[in-house]
Amino acid sequence: MSLINTLKGFLIGIALVIPGLSGSIFAVVVGLYEKMMDSINHFKTNKKASFQFLLPIGIGAAIGILASTKMILWVCVEYPIQSYLFFVGLVLGSFPLVLKKMKKIQFKPSYLIVSLVSFLLILALTKMGEGGSESYIAIQSFDSWDDAFSMLFAGAFSMSLMSVPGVSGSIMLMVINQYGTVYNAVGQFVDLLFYLLKGDFTAANAAFGSVLLLIPFILGSVIGVILIAKLMGYLLKKYESLVYYGVAGVMVSALITLFETGVFPYWSKETATINPLLLVVIGIICLVIGVVCTLFLDSPSTDQDS
Repeated sequence: MSLINTLKGFLIGIALVIPGLSGSIFAVVVGLYEKMMDSINHFKTNKKASFQFLLPIGIGAAIGILASTKMILWVCVEYPIQSYLFFVGLVLGSFPLVLKKMKKIQFKPSYLIVSLVSFLLILALTKMGEGGSESYIAIQSFDSWDDAFSMLFAGAFSMSLMSVPGVSGSIMLMVINQYGTVYNAVGQFVDLLFYLLKGDFTAANAAFGSVLLLIPFILGSVIGVILIAKLMGYLLKKYESLVYYGVAGVMVSALITLFETGVFPYWSKETATINPLLLVVIGIICLVIGVVCTLFLDSPSTDQDS
């Protein structure tokens, strides 16, 4: 179970990096979201069990972030249609789980208002984030307490909102123009480890200034997650089915965002070098693989929903 949760955490970590993807919605996708919120909320009263549950997820997420900052983002740039259709498959594969949650209460047409509001809200937030540049680095290194405060706020802002299913933490960082800063620091951390292993301490020292920015960011992230976990824990306990009506709207919004971000803009460029029929076949294969991955990853946790 720990190995499976580490793998699930890895997917969540990837989702944290890719603009438009939501780490929390992928936590829903792989069947971990509710247990994560519950473990965070009851950490003081059940430290050992909560720690044992959260640790492999955290390790997987950290590995996913470190790997995706360079490798996964490179794949998304080089093969955008294939990679984003894989992400579409991951989201589509989670719909059976969400529908199961929604069916716990008798359907009323008014519940669709929750889905519509969440759909429009997340779509609007995504559009706001389009103004931010993924390559713009607002803060190059830790030079003052103002930098620390900016990173503390960025962590609390992005991670607290990201804890709401469907909200993309990367998009929230773009809204406040700190996406490039944060993931440049993560990339510098990878470089720092490489330089230390290589024995290039001059280059390591240069990278260290950027890596220091991660300390206040992580602190702010922890504060943000703890604060929002209480609210989401209450909503899931009292209004679980309605929460998932909202999640359904968010997921539809996520699908639109994925197509707009990684499929439509690159279609004409890709078909110029690849036969369109072959591209469609490859895309469908990637989408199906994504669906299968979600169904496989969710299967170990289905017993907790029965």
